Amino acid sequence: MVSVRDWVGPRTTVTTVFIVAILSAATGIINISSPVTGGVIASIVPEVIRITAGFTGTLTGFLLLVSVYGLRRRLRAAWYSSIVLLPVSAAQGLIQSPERALPLIGFSTVSFVLLSLNYRAFDRDLDLNVTQLSALLAIAGAQTYATAGAYALREQFNGIDSLFDAFYFALVTGSTVGYGDITPRTPVAKIFGMTALLVTVASFAVALGVLLTPAIEARLTKALGRMTESQLEILDNHILVLGHGELTEPILEELENRADVLIITPNAERAQRLTDRGYDVFTADPSDEESLKRARVEVARSAIVATNNDAEDALAILTARQLNPDIHIVAAATQRENEPKLRRAGANTVISPAALGGHFLAESAMGGGGLETVEERLLEEQPDEMVADADTEDAGNEDTSNGSPSDNDETTGDGPTSDD
Repeated sequence: MVSVRDWVGPRTTVTTVFIVAILSAATGIINISSPVTGGVIASIVPEVIRITAGFTGTLTGFLLLVSVYGLRRRLRAAWYSSIVLLPVSAAQGLIQSPERALPLIGFSTVSFVLLSLNYRAFDRDLDLNVTQLSALLAIAGAQTYATAGAYALREQFNGIDSLFDAFYFALVTGSTVGYGDITPRTPVAKIFGMTALLVTVASFAVALGVLLTPAIEARLTKALGRMTESQLEILDNHILVLGHGELTEPILEELENRADVLIITPNAERAQRLTDRGYDVFTADPSDEESLKRARVEVARSAIVATNNDAEDALAILTARQLNPDIHIVAAATQRENEPKLRRAGANTVISPAALGGHFLAESAMGGGGLETVEERLLEEQPDEMVADADTEDAGNEDTSNGSPSDNDETTGDGPTSDD
């Protein structure tokens, strides 16, 4: 059952911002390649501004894609950048052509509202490592060097008349495009051009390596049957399956396409098989505190523990309960005598499939009828319907137990006596 939280949660927010990014880039490209009408505001917006909005709209779309990457990691900086870029994107679409940009404006509005509602979800600080900081500083320093040098030597270059021309020269040099419209005229300018080429290209190469490394790591972790950090950090209101065994398979089949499920298993080979089948798998020890924290147990809807080892299951239950006292934990006991132990470990519900199946078989052997019908009803009934039935029965029991004091006294024989 999909809850309201699923519809307006962080995952939906990231998805809508991603849609806005694609729409912004696409709308800008369309308006660049074909005449821009300007719609009802054409009379008050100059044509040059409308055309410029097409280019900047495409740029805003790419910037939003970068913000989406940060939102997947729950970065507060990405939240701030998105909350600024979304109104800008909607305004650019309105300036270009309101008719074409109607989906962009609509999704921008929805995304802005969702971002505002999920402010607390994006609470991670931007933690750049030494390599990333070095790459950013290298790009900034190289561009500054090339721009300042070209502007200082503008008399010795063809085509550099302003600071903007110098920045343009630095950018096309560092990107190795080299249109040829700006050329050095003196030996000093040529030497500077060579140094600018080396410095800017090297800075771009470092930045490219820093950007590609996480993508390569993501592909490797997927190939090994693991989830990336960004995938783990976006989890919310999900179901944790702590461990994997024979009892877990029918549970996964029941939950498929009904909820976000994350399986935690230490077996890399099993994790790979589950990943190939389309499940989200985190290769880790389900009883390890750090592993459960990375799996975001603190915001999980519930946890299921159903392996063939009750002792390991008890450790996983203890750890999950310690990290999230409010999480609902369901456990399957391999041995019936271990049911009380799993409850004491912190499980809310403990079921012994072997004992339940044995009871059904024994009753059937003794001539009990209708058991197959009961089994079919249990298998066909939706879990939320079963919960509703259980709640109704509990309410009925409470009504029965909360009778009048005289009824209780007559039933139990513990009412006041003449001796009192």
